[in-house]
Amino acid sequence: MAKRGSNIYLRKDGRYEGRVAIGYTESGRIRYKSVYAHTLAEVKQKMEELYSMRNTVPIAAMKMTVQEVCTQWLSACKLRVKDSSYANYNSIIRNHILPQLGNVSFSSLTTAKLDEFIFNKLTHGRLDGNGGLSAKTVRDIMTVFRSIEHYAVREYGIRGTHFTMPKTERNQLDILSSHERIRLEQYLKANLSITSAAILLCMYTGLRIGELCGLKWEDIDFLNGLISVKRTVQRINRCGFSEIMIGAPKSRHSIRQIPVPSFVLQVLLRFRKDNAFFVVSGKDKPTEPRTMQNRFKSILKQCNLRDVNFHLLRHTYASVCVELGFDIKTLSELLGHADASVTLNRYVHSSMEQKKKFVERLTMCA
Repeated sequence: MAKRGSNIYLRKDGRYEGRVAIGYTESGRIRYKSVYAHTLAEVKQKMEELYSMRNTVPIAAMKMTVQEVCTQWLSACKLRVKDSSYANYNSIIRNHILPQLGNVSFSSLTTAKLDEFIFNKLTHGRLDGNGGLSAKTVRDIMTVFRSIEHYAVREYGIRGTHFTMPKTERNQLDILSSHERIRLEQYLKANLSITSAAILLCMYTGLRIGELCGLKWEDIDFLNGLISVKRTVQRINRCGFSEIMIGAPKSRHSIRQIPVPSFVLQVLLRFRKDNAFFVVSGKDKPTEPRTMQNRFKSILKQCNLRDVNFHLLRHTYASVCVELGFDIKTLSELLGHADASVTLNRYVHSSMEQKKKFVERLTMCA
């Protein structure tokens, strides 16, 4: 290689290589780290960055790859988060972060590199290769990465970045119309089964589908008209293999008691079984949410209603409660939210009919 300056060489492949001393070996020899670029100016800039980093970042940390830091962060997470959260973080790291950044030195990451990574995910990030990921999905990926970066900054003194989170549009969430609610409820009452009763229960309590599948008969207090939410059922992915897991609800605020209308309790009484059995399955093993989702969609088809997700029942419950005058604090506790602002921002939707009613009140006061 031809020498082009202080520790800068022109390689046979046409690239410039710059070598920066970063410490010493056990035998006392100088240890170097190389940087590469296609122009002399670029390699000098990279060397300046490395010189600057050498004075602030421990030598051992400079060598750590993104994969090594991710592994350590996941080990720390396992001690403080639920299994489902850990599985989600692991999936994001394995499928989205490591394929592009895994072998990169963590200390070499810059804001520009991470902004480029984000742009790539938005345009070509789908695992099936068919286009980019949604801004919401990319935000979820980068939220995990930000926690990993904070860990690296805290533990190894690695310099943090200031990458730009993609902007997401807040869409108005859909709910069932009053006509759809009446039609669905009429069908459920006319075709009673444990599935019908379970859907009816969700229409009047706002239970999440995992909470419904995790409900046992012992959790229903028929005397006082209450249900206790104590567990949830979900399918989680562990390193490419999925499994059903019964665990605690989404958060500590999700562990709650919900009053149930008496007519719903009367319907449930018809199907009551041993207290230790799960309500939906009628056995000592729960029905998984995906099965319940499919049953719900089948009922929608029989009702000639549009195809919607089971979670829409929860959105609809919240909106109906607001229309009936529930205060947001009460509704927030019924839904199991940690903060009333979550209830307002995500689940409360003002219909055009409701807006017209409010406007009419203004005219009456004129």
